[in-house]
Amino acid sequence: MQRGEMLNRLDTETEWDIIIIGGGATGLGTAADAASRGYKTLLLERFDFAKGTSSRATKLVHGGVRYLAQGNIKLVMEALRERGILLRNAPHLTRIQPFILPSYSWWQKWFYGIGLKIYDLMSGKLSIGKTRVLSSKTILQYSPAVAHTKLSGGILYYDGQFDDARLALNLAQTVVEQGGVVLNYMEVFDVRKENGKSKGIYAEDMLTGKEYELKSKVVINATGVFTDDVLQMDDDMQHSIISPSQGIHLVVDKKFFPGDYAMMIPKTDDGRVLFAVPWHGKVIIGTTDTPVAEALFEPRALEEEIEFVFRNVNRYLNSGITRADVKAVFAGLRPLVKAPGQKKTALMPRDHTIIVSKSGLVTITGGKWTTYRKMAKEAVDNALFVGKLERRLSVTESLHIHGWCEQVNSADPLHYYGADAAAVKKLAEENEAWKEQLHPGFPYIKAQVIWAVRNEMAMTVEDVLSRRIRMLFLDARAAMQAAPEVARLMAEEMGKDENWLQDQLQNFTALAEGYLLGM
Repeated sequence: MQRGEMLNRLDTETEWDIIIIGGGATGLGTAADAASRGYKTLLLERFDFAKGTSSRATKLVHGGVRYLAQGNIKLVMEALRERGILLRNAPHLTRIQPFILPSYSWWQKWFYGIGLKIYDLMSGKLSIGKTRVLSSKTILQYSPAVAHTKLSGGILYYDGQFDDARLALNLAQTVVEQGGVVLNYMEVFDVRKENGKSKGIYAEDMLTGKEYELKSKVVINATGVFTDDVLQMDDDMQHSIISPSQGIHLVVDKKFFPGDYAMMIPKTDDGRVLFAVPWHGKVIIGTTDTPVAEALFEPRALEEEIEFVFRNVNRYLNSGITRADVKAVFAGLRPLVKAPGQKKTALMPRDHTIIVSKSGLVTITGGKWTTYRKMAKEAVDNALFVGKLERRLSVTESLHIHGWCEQVNSADPLHYYGADAAAVKKLAEENEAWKEQLHPGFPYIKAQVIWAVRNEMAMTVEDVLSRRIRMLFLDARAAMQAAPEVARLMAEEMGKDENWLQDQLQNFTALAEGYLLGM
């Protein structure tokens, strides 16, 4: 997957069937669905794939236990089914994750135990593990960091885990394999109209400044928290429909929460659940639900959110996590669709919404990573009707995502490359220096930087350290230490000069400092 080849297609194709704006989970899923049905598909993303919300999740593929408690049975059933499909179609990026839910009263243990048993039964044939009620002794064997005092036992249940940014990238590669075109750093600045109907877009290549007029039979807006921006491009009288909600995560070393079991805290100060989840050798703790007035490209954790996470997680752990223990903090924005009369984002629905404007612009927003495939299918179904395209059935329920392989060796540091792992290792053989680690605290090697440039459309140091490998999200200081070598490798591979290298380092350092937790 090379950006130059993708740009060449823009010069040769006169009209597309479907143009998709937005390169996050929903946009990439929609492009994969459309391309795999055989439609001429183009996706444009103004930054990098999954730069926003779609790389900042809690890394869970789940039905949503909280939605079950709220009585949203439809969403839970849908998400549990999609969880099973994703685990099957992307085994290199997903895994079954056991969870414990500690309980501090006998009635709470059985209350949550019955609820989670129902959650398990609702997954039917796609169930991934049997829910069990456990004694306090067994809970502490599984998770020795859990607070001991008055512990009455708990529940063991199972959900899915994944790498969000890598899944987004592999979806982009799947689109290309299916004949579609995907481009990062391509900003859409207007909707193209013919007789009042949306018939394409105007875009600018953010790396070269070149502008494009691109025709299509239908346009799909899949821009998440920036949905309103595109709706207002299409119709400047359109009122806003998105109420952004921020969620943050703290990342700490595994010594604070040892073992392979994740933990769910069922009740926090604001009624949300909180998770502590092992991921890439660290532990992610989150998340929050804070209404924000403005959707930012690089949101920052608020002090009250940080204190909320500390306050709630330390009630359930005996390890006493402090600010000094946090390796990284990251924030993401949820594109919640406004509910009439509802101001609290925590109570707004997580279901997705599809809107077709007067001009025929198809907008899909809301939802979550777990249900991206179903959202994409419905978006394309609507687009076919609007664009008067020949109807073809979706095939993504059984479509293997790029990198799929039958056997995944989780002990291999390159396992999340799936079928590409052998090629990355072969690339490392070209240069002995490329076998070296980028940082002594992480297994990432220099060959992965070269691979990201050659095959994964990485254009900046941030693209590599944030999303091609996940070092920025795991340890911001380590990522800053690795950045000079990443910049050097990229500059050499891409033929960039010293000015480019220094600009990249300056930009990345400023970004990474926002992932550090001040004392």
